[in-house]
Amino acid sequence: MPRFVLNYDLRHPAEFGVSGRDLYAAALDQIAWADGLGFSMVAFGEHHQSPDGYIPSPLVFAAAVGGRTRRIRVRVSVLLGLLYNPIRLAEEIAVADLCLGGRLDVGIGVGYVRDDFEMFGADYDRRGPALEELVALLRQAWTGEPFDHHGRRVRVTPRPAQDPMPINLGGSVPRAIERAARIGDGYFPPMPALWSRYRRACTDLGRADPGPLPPNGPIFTWVTREDPDTVWERLTPHILHQIRSYAEWTAAAYGEPMGPFVPTKVLDDVRQGGAYRVLTPEEAVELARGLGPDGRFNLSPLLAGIDPAWSWEMLRCFEREVLPNLT
Repeated sequence: MPRFVLNYDLRHPAEFGVSGRDLYAAALDQIAWADGLGFSMVAFGEHHQSPDGYIPSPLVFAAAVGGRTRRIRVRVSVLLGLLYNPIRLAEEIAVADLCLGGRLDVGIGVGYVRDDFEMFGADYDRRGPALEELVALLRQAWTGEPFDHHGRRVRVTPRPAQDPMPINLGGSVPRAIERAARIGDGYFPPMPALWSRYRRACTDLGRADPGPLPPNGPIFTWVTREDPDTVWERLTPHILHQIRSYAEWTAAAYGEPMGPFVPTKVLDDVRQGGAYRVLTPEEAVELARGLGPDGRFNLSPLLAGIDPAWSWEMLRCFEREVLPNLT
């Protein structure tokens, strides 16, 4: 049986009629449900100034998850660490990890949305060196001992539950991948294809080969007994909302859309690309078995403001008709 993962963006676009209050409550309830069923992980990221309410405070949400769960790990991928006061960030990661009992997996990235850096008064053009300085500071801070920072004597308490607290790095450009291999404790690739570059960077630096990336299922999977065409018609506005927003962000930063986030108005393009899948329970069982015990099976039940009641129907179908056939 693979590792089952819940993914959330916590967007609630006004046009879909779901309030932020209801969406957050549903997400916490679903994560508690997944924790009871033995899911491996819940994952979410960070964005700012998004009209649809994309989560801007993942560490706050991670701590809330800690109050509702006992086993599931929480992955923040990625945290935009350069938009925080570094001392405050060290404290907040420590507290979130304590709330989770040591179940927090943090990935930190340089970020790529220039407007966010301007909003927080951060230096967009010095992101690489600043991230290296931040990693060193966090490791120093989590010793719990006093140290000098910008001419002041500071101390960060409490310490995280994990000792040492791992620092994973994100990023897609060659410099970011080399940085992850050189100073990170791990790498959270935005696209699986980048993992081979990370492995090569590790070995080039004389570090241990992290091995192949475990199989990763589609980024979005919906399990249902409903008519597939009807389900696709209902899901497509949410999927296209995600695709378009990421396409705009990445095109502004890199000159063209990155990853699977290429705008499309054609329903069949979304269906045929493979990144988004609508499956019967039998097809979901086949996918899970094919991924193997190290694979990652992704569910995104509230993607871009999907109605919580409908998402629960999907999750209950998964609980009744998929999980029992994998034990």
